[in-house]
Amino acid sequence: MYGLIGKLKAHPGQRDSLAGYLLQGIEELRALEGCYLYVITLATDDPDTIWVTEVWRSQADHRASLELETVRAAITAARPLLAEPPDGFEVTPLGGKGLPDPPES
Repeated sequence: MYGLIGKLKAHPGQRDSLAGYLLQGIEELRALEGCYLYVITLATDDPDTIWVTEVWRSQADHRASLELETVRAAITAARPLLAEPPDGFEVTPLGGKGLPDPPES
């Protein structure tokens, strides 16, 4: 599996608009076979920060999602609302509630 945990910092007062763009394509992502988890959360310690947590079957599945027209349109529309470049890191999910069972060793 492939995971991403991203931090997005909006311009002051723009967090809700940014979150709206991120949520636009969520139904399409839910329908993708390779998308296990896509969660948008609002930071409780900063009124302008959003955290995005994603778990994918593979990095290739994630890359393919970025080619969807709805995802591309949301990224384009949301970009001007960002106060700074996105930050975050890649992770390797091992398992958990809602994720497929890890492969047998």
